[in-house]
Amino acid sequence: MSTSPATSVSDSRYFQPNFLEKVKIIVHLTGLRHKNTVLEKCILASKKNRRISLIKTRATKREQHCNIEHLKDRNQQNWVHFVGVGGCGLSALALIAVKQGFEVSGSDRKWSSFMDGLQQAGVRLHIGHSTLNIQSENGSRFPNCIVVSSAISEDNAEVLHAKSIGIPVYKRDYWLAKLTENHKLIAVSGTHGKSTTSALLAYVLKSMGDDLMAVVGAYVSQFPGGNVIWGDGPHFVLEADEYDGCFLGLSPYIAVLTNVEWEHVDFFQDEEAVKTFFRRFLKRIRVGGHLIICGDDVGARSLLDYTSEGSKPEHASGTMLVTSSDVDGYNIITYGISSTNEWHASSICPNSKGGSDYVLCHKGQPLANISLQIPGAHNVLNSLAVIATVTVLLQGQRQVHELINSLKLHLLDFIGLSRRFERIGKIHRCHIYDDYAQHPTEVYFVLQAARQRFPSMRLVVVFQPHTYSRLAALKDDFAVALSHADHVVVTAVYSVREAGPRNVCGKDLATSIISSPSEYIPSLDDVVDKLALEICKDPLREIVILTLGAGDVNTVGPKLLHELQKRLCIT
Repeated sequence: MSTSPATSVSDSRYFQPNFLEKVKIIVHLTGLRHKNTVLEKCILASKKNRRISLIKTRATKREQHCNIEHLKDRNQQNWVHFVGVGGCGLSALALIAVKQGFEVSGSDRKWSSFMDGLQQAGVRLHIGHSTLNIQSENGSRFPNCIVVSSAISEDNAEVLHAKSIGIPVYKRDYWLAKLTENHKLIAVSGTHGKSTTSALLAYVLKSMGDDLMAVVGAYVSQFPGGNVIWGDGPHFVLEADEYDGCFLGLSPYIAVLTNVEWEHVDFFQDEEAVKTFFRRFLKRIRVGGHLIICGDDVGARSLLDYTSEGSKPEHASGTMLVTSSDVDGYNIITYGISSTNEWHASSICPNSKGGSDYVLCHKGQPLANISLQIPGAHNVLNSLAVIATVTVLLQGQRQVHELINSLKLHLLDFIGLSRRFERIGKIHRCHIYDDYAQHPTEVYFVLQAARQRFPSMRLVVVFQPHTYSRLAALKDDFAVALSHADHVVVTAVYSVREAGPRNVCGKDLATSIISSPSEYIPSLDDVVDKLALEICKDPLREIVILTLGAGDVNTVGPKLLHELQKRLCIT
């Protein structure tokens, strides 16, 4: 979560103009390791060199870019401390550091599910931030360096203390750059769909025998490491986050771009600011590398309408070769629902597993029938991105038809990831699901996925807005997206660390939803009571409860399930 001041959004220019246009377009189209010793590269001080480090405290810029392998104390295990370790991103880096053989500790303001795995791996964990967290019990030893989450402010007690005594402090983006630089990096980027696409890609590659590394921004039950795959091969699949410019230090061999639109409004002033960051990211693709991009998405496609010389690249059958005189010499491959893309899907329809079937086409020619367990047109697009990426990555090892036959089996076996239309439970005919959707586009697509899986059931949505700045900027678009539910409950805004004016609230959104009945219930506990009371009046009625949001609204589903079991005397 951002700690940046909330952007003022009283001006109408902060409202996204093309959300409905994008929805209409997609509705029309669909009809429905080398083990990387990152610490040796980053650690700038050891116990033996503490005095030198103190002298160099002010030389931060120089420290961050020098190679200090020769400074490492080989007689003692190196210690790295992660601030904000409970988040999905930093917890993965902490686990990798453990795998690399380093002493690891971490802190966060409260416990998270990701910390369970870290605790089992032997990481020393602290709840709350304190200077005591970054020193040994007798105060004689300190971490060799500290890695900080994007959600941590510069006035954090541990960060300030580390800087004051000369401990190098690195942000997550710098650490990721060092971690991945010696790998063949596949960076999955985009405003939406990064987690599912990167998880599906890593799962498929692993199932096909690739000994890869992977870091995903969500818990994946089919990963032994939760959100991490640890391997010794050259490939590294990474969910590449645009927030705070985190992906700008990466040098991907393959960049996947799912879509681009205005998001993280506390950091990006408007959609053009988002595009500027993505253009900078595309310039990071290695010469001879590949950009795999959703050609259906207006925002993503707009990034192709430029070159360093200002001329447009030439298109040929959905594939473009951009020479080094244009945009850094990488190949561009498009995917989507439209047949104008090199890889595209046709004849999309729901299947008996609750997901989608479609015909995979390449350059207009049918190749195979694909089946997915995960529902929604957005997951058809995510699977196409994976297919295009795997064929590029492994095309020299197997024939295309052999690759596709192997791919289709593993695509079907993928069951999804945590908080992405995740089934919480069922009682009688009441189905409870949860999703991380925090943006109008995400809300729209997960509601369509719910309609696909449960076409005839009443759909009740509990939406918890995430950050005041996002709600203020996108309120009207949220109202449109949520109108596809039969009933909407809007809760209080979840915004733990956001600063700035709070000139909007959940009630404002609830009153803006015109097409569907809606109500404002600030407290999550009150939401549980209200839903339990309604369901118990007619326990055999078919109904889907879908909780949405990136905050703690995911606690509603389990509590509701427990309350219903208690009231309906089900054990």
